[in-house]
Amino acid sequence: MSTDNTHQVHLKAGSAELTVDPGNGCRVSSLRIAGNELLREGARYGAFPMVPWCGRIELGQFRNGGDRHQMPINSAPHAIHGTGRDTAWNTVRATDTTAAFTYELADPWPYPGRVTQLVELGEDSLTLTMGVEASDTSFPAQAGWHPWFRRNLGTGEDVRLAFDAAWQEERGDDHLPTGRRIDPLPGPWDDCFGMPDGVDVTLTWPGALELKVTSRAEWVVIYDEQAEAVCVEPQSGPPNGLNTLPRLVTPIDPLEISTTWTWRALA
Repeated sequence: MSTDNTHQVHLKAGSAELTVDPGNGCRVSSLRIAGNELLREGARYGAFPMVPWCGRIELGQFRNGGDRHQMPINSAPHAIHGTGRDTAWNTVRATDTTAAFTYELADPWPYPGRVTQLVELGEDSLTLTMGVEASDTSFPAQAGWHPWFRRNLGTGEDVRLAFDAAWQEERGDDHLPTGRRIDPLPGPWDDCFGMPDGVDVTLTWPGALELKVTSRAEWVVIYDEQAEAVCVEPQSGPPNGLNTLPRLVTPIDPLEISTTWTWRALA
């Protein structure tokens, strides 16, 4: 493990090399397998944690009991992807293959608490684990990840996505789920899918690499409307879930979610 003067954290296991940028939303800014970069790089890309909510909140508003809160509108007319990606996190510990990070929930999020992220790199796998803890007041929350996988690794054909979802959350014109569950439709997608037995999505770059994204979480957003990258986003609830399917985090019941990426060479 090494840390450069920008406080990035570098992990290495076999031919796998990973960089985490805690100062830029604690995103995984680089994942190289045998020299091939899997993630789209840049300040707004990589693989960032979505917390304390995932996807869009309708008009940026949610309720906790009788209290209504307004989040900053950053994807008009909605608030999107949480505040963690815009926050500097603290590095708690780091070894050659593992690292742990935290940050304290603060304004504009109205409730005190702590978020943790654990990164564990193996020779053929990466496990990310995130937790959300409430300090004294309970609140609804979500957590998940938004990785930007490169559509083409420069080794051949574009990536292929394979998954078997039980349903698709019907998306309205406002990009929010309507509340109806429908049979999965063909892409392109900017859509949330339900997998009650856990997220299981395979990305295949023919002749180069196969990568499987799994999680015990039941929801995944697939986004493949950009030419450069595709996103496979395991998350603890659907978009706008703070309003439609709130998961209450209490001082004695934190929220925890993890995802594991496993890969194998095809060449």
